[in-house]
Amino acid sequence: MSELKQLSPHAIPSALEKAERYRLLNEPAEAESICLDVLEADPGNQHALITLLLAITDRFSKGYGVSDTQAKEILGKIKGDYERAYYSGILAERRAKAQLARGTPGCGYLAYEGFREAMHWFEKAEALRPSGNDDALLRWNTCARMMARNQLAPQEHERVEPPLE
Repeated sequence: MSELKQLSPHAIPSALEKAERYRLLNEPAEAESICLDVLEADPGNQHALITLLLAITDRFSKGYGVSDTQAKEILGKIKGDYERAYYSGILAERRAKAQLARGTPGCGYLAYEGFREAMHWFEKAEALRPSGNDDALLRWNTCARMMARNQLAPQEHERVEPPLE
């Protein structure tokens, strides 16, 4: 592979705007690439880390082979208890939506578990939120509506009684 070109520190704000634009254009791979360039120039850039996390999770429902590993690694670099809880919820919610979109047997149960996990994280974020920020509450409501709209429920486990000897 050719050696990558280094982004200048003065170009970071403009690059992050482009990354967000690519996400809005439904081109997460381009947004991801830009964020990686920003992080090469400024490794702790929180805006780039969050945009990268969102770009990666944008790809969950597109059928790409994207694992949680990279998303969780990025999540660990995000500073702030509220932000980590909120974006943990986003990660779980997007994974649940991707499960639901697959339409495979059992996907509803997996989606239910994912939405419940997301709601747990959004409740944590809601308790930590800055004044006037109801984003976690809005996301929690979205998960609740998705579960109701799709009639999602937990998987019932069969009661198995041990044989009498």
